[in-house]
Amino acid sequence: MGRAFEFRKARKMKRWAAMSKAFTRIGKDIVMAVKEGGPDPDTNARLRAVIQNAKSVNMPKDNIERAIKRASDKSQGDFKEVLFEGYAPHGIAILIETATDNNTRTVANIRSYFNKCDGSMGTSGSVSFMFDHTCNFRINGEGIDLEELELELIDHGVEEIFEDEDGVMIYAPFESFGAIQAYLESNNIEILSSGFERIPQVTKKLSEEEAADVEKLLEKIEEDDDVQNVYHTMEE
Repeated sequence: MGRAFEFRKARKMKRWAAMSKAFTRIGKDIVMAVKEGGPDPDTNARLRAVIQNAKSVNMPKDNIERAIKRASDKSQGDFKEVLFEGYAPHGIAILIETATDNNTRTVANIRSYFNKCDGSMGTSGSVSFMFDHTCNFRINGEGIDLEELELELIDHGVEEIFEDEDGVMIYAPFESFGAIQAYLESNNIEILSSGFERIPQVTKKLSEEEAADVEKLLEKIEEDDDVQNVYHTMEE
């Protein structure tokens, strides 16, 4: 198996995602999708993808519909996607994806977490080059020949396809998302969820004590309401 498989396996071991946090993240995704392409999922591919993700974490249909309605209201503020970079103790690179309606607040909060945990906030581009920006799809693999599907999708940039207990996972570079989504939809292949991840090119093994120092910082960052995803180079 490739790096995407190992990365996903390690991420699934994480505590990630009290359901309320997952709902908050998806709520923001809905607002950004509606502001970008309108409230109709039939004509808004990004919104279709977010709705699939909402269903995959059992977000109630009423919650989804209310979020779309709120996002359609002109008085609803928009969220801006901002990427933060820095180092945790022991030379571990950290990449933080946020969605914020107040960048000044978010910058101050993220900086304070680094300072309190003996880390250092970096400048734009200081660690992002250490991660591959990927897109992924989880599909219903029932009745699908994986080898044949992989051959079909190679032309769309797919780098890795594998099966796990949640379905069939497809990984490709970030920019391939639209082409793969279009292919799957046009061939009536059920998309269960989709998204983007940043896979570290190299990871660093730490002692148990060192890892605890890094975890302290990661927990503070992940608890912040503006934070959508956190990636790092510590070996899981």
